[in-house]
Amino acid sequence: MIVGGSVGAIGAVEAIREIDPLGTITVISAEPFPQYSRPMVASYVSGEATLEKMKYRDDQFWEKNKVQALVGRKAMTIDLAGRYVVLDRGDKISFGKLLIATGGKPLVPKTEGVGKDGVFTFTDLTNAENLRAKLKEGRTAVVIGGGLIGVSVAEALVKSGAKVTIVELRDRILDLILDEVASKIVEKVISESGVAVVTGQTVQRILGKSGDSRVVSGIVLANGEEMPCDLVVIAIGVVPRTELAVGTDLRVNNGVIVDRFMRTNIPDVYACGDVAEAYDFIFETNRLLPLWPVAHLGGRVAGLNMAGKKTEYPGGTLMSALKYFGLPVISVGMTVLEKSNGYEVLVDHRPAGNVYKKIVLKNDVMVGMTLVGNIERAGIIFHLMKNRVNVRQFKRELVSEDFGLINIPAPLRKKLFMMGD
Repeated sequence: MIVGGSVGAIGAVEAIREIDPLGTITVISAEPFPQYSRPMVASYVSGEATLEKMKYRDDQFWEKNKVQALVGRKAMTIDLAGRYVVLDRGDKISFGKLLIATGGKPLVPKTEGVGKDGVFTFTDLTNAENLRAKLKEGRTAVVIGGGLIGVSVAEALVKSGAKVTIVELRDRILDLILDEVASKIVEKVISESGVAVVTGQTVQRILGKSGDSRVVSGIVLANGEEMPCDLVVIAIGVVPRTELAVGTDLRVNNGVIVDRFMRTNIPDVYACGDVAEAYDFIFETNRLLPLWPVAHLGGRVAGLNMAGKKTEYPGGTLMSALKYFGLPVISVGMTVLEKSNGYEVLVDHRPAGNVYKKIVLKNDVMVGMTLVGNIERAGIIFHLMKNRVNVRQFKRELVSEDFGLINIPAPLRKKLFMMGD
């Protein structure tokens, strides 16, 4: 049984069927939609992507893989001793092996007025459809949150013709993945695209219209300033959907804790994706990594192990590849350091072209990279990082304008990339 029907579940189903073509698979998915790409939700809101384009598996995927798919159904509780899941209508479904792939849910603050008509979150297709419909009526929007989700929704709203303001509590946007220099480059490009960015503030209250207080008319910042708007999008972040695990014998920290085989502390119970704390190969510890490719990989590893093929999870790490307002940005691993003790930081910054390259090293092994503006060599650099290569001989070249394979010593190049001299 798999609880959750998104990318982790897809990875698990495909992996199971590679090993076991006949075993029973049941998927419980609260969302009624076909398998769609959540990273494309912004493109859907802006009108650049249709639902058909967002599909990453066809409508017959469950059927082709002999999956009993209970869509539009919600798992309410797990009985680990009895080996069954209780669904929203009270029915019980038994399992032999279980994968918890419930993902994350939007973090919604307890702000006064948050329940008004015109307030949205931005993580799934239902919210995206409602927001897109509302855009036909409202053209002034406040986005609460200046992280990845906030900047993404701001761009989608601008492309839809809305006037947008981002309100971020911290002193700069994207501060969890970018240092101050990179953040300022992105903010400059965003501002030049017509988005107002307010930092160091939060929304204290959401106002209603004088004629109908249930409908959004504006917001009040913590400093007392009022801003009129038709829409408010809450994009602070996501938190793991751990409700099924809390109160059971499953080990839960911020997420459900798993080992290198995606196993929980309970035999035959696995977890993957946004709900799981899994191994980070840069930080060398378990962490929450709410990322689409990481969820797929974790689901695949879980599926292989559930089907009897022992497979170790290689680990993921914080990886963000984005292109907002025409500016490409890639951030991987340790990119924002509170202390530089023990780390070496190499930087190339060319303000005129909005180009910024930053490599973070520890003992001559890369543990972080940030590329802004010019990301052509990201694949090579990530390959070196993923394989924990000692780059002492050529580390200065990593941030050079013309860095490429030729800068890597021939024996190492041949070993890593199967290339000749």
